[in-house]
Amino acid sequence: MPDAEQQKTIAFIGLGHLGRHLAASLLDAGFALNVNDLDADAAAPLVDRGAHFAPSLKEAAKGVDVVITCLPSPAATEAVLTSDDGLFAHLRRGALWIEMSTNDPLQIQALAEQARQKGILTLEAPVTGGVHRAKSGDITVLVGGDKTLFESHQPLFQAMGGKVFHIGELGQASVIKLITNMLAFIHLLAAGEALTLAKCAGLDLKTSFDAIKASSGNSFVHETESQVILNGSYDIGFTVDLALKDLGLTQKIAGECGVPLDLANLVERTFRRAKDCYGGDAWSPQVVKLLEDVMGVELRADGFPAKLEPSSNA
Repeated sequence: MPDAEQQKTIAFIGLGHLGRHLAASLLDAGFALNVNDLDADAAAPLVDRGAHFAPSLKEAAKGVDVVITCLPSPAATEAVLTSDDGLFAHLRRGALWIEMSTNDPLQIQALAEQARQKGILTLEAPVTGGVHRAKSGDITVLVGGDKTLFESHQPLFQAMGGKVFHIGELGQASVIKLITNMLAFIHLLAAGEALTLAKCAGLDLKTSFDAIKASSGNSFVHETESQVILNGSYDIGFTVDLALKDLGLTQKIAGECGVPLDLANLVERTFRRAKDCYGGDAWSPQVVKLLEDVMGVELRADGFPAKLEPSSNA
C-alpha cells in the first residue's frame, strides 16, 4: 500500500529526453501522476502505464499536491509558471513546485518569491548523470531549498534518482548543476582530442578506449559519451543548443562572482563553431566532429552502442 507521500498527486510538466524517464520512475514508485507536454505523443507511453494526460496547465494543476517542471530553458519555465493561464494561476495554496530544469539561480529565486506570494512552496532539483541514468532511475538529484521541506519529500526524490544531495539554499543546486555540466563539456572536448590523437598515431580505437578507461586519464564522460562518438551516432540525448544554454548560464554566474573561466570560454567558443557547422539540434558530442573534419578522420570502432543503456556506463 502506498505511504502518505506516495498518495500525493503529482503533475509533471515537460516530457523531453529527460523528463519522460523521471516521470516514468514516479509511476513505477506508485505515485499518481498528471502529465503535460506540448507534444501529446510524448505522453502516450506514460498514459499507457496509468498516468493522466492533462491537455492544459489548468487541468494538470487541478488538485495536485506537487508540480514538477522539467523544461528546456529558463524562458520556457517562466512562461509555464507565470503566464495568464500558467501553473501559478491554478495551483492551490500549500502546493509544492519543484523545478528540475537546469536554470538560472537568480530566476529560480525570483520565481520562488512569486510562488510564495501565492502560498506555493518551492524546491529546485536539477539532475545529473545522463539520460541513460534517468531511464534506470539511477540519476543523481541535486536539491536546493528548505531542508525540512526537502526531507519531507525524500521518497519522491529517491523514486527518481540514485544519489540524492541536499546542496543548500534555493539557487545553490542550480549552481552546482551548471558546474557539473561545465566540467562535462570540458571533458568531452578532451576525450575527443585524445581519441583523435590515438587515431592519427595509428592506435586501435577500441583498445585505446579501454586503456583510457582503466587509466588516470579516465572520466565519466569518456566512459559514456566516447562510446556514442566511436559508434558514430553521437546520440547522448542532449543537444548543442542545450550545451550553449548551460555554458551561458555558467558564464553569467562566473561574471557575478568575478571568476575567470578560461577553459569554459574556450569550450563555449568551440560549441558555437559546432552549432555553425552542424546546427543547434545536433547532439552535443558532435562537437568532436569539428576535429574529425579538420584531420579528415572518423573516430569509429566496432562494438559500441548507438545509444547508452543503463549497462553502458561503468
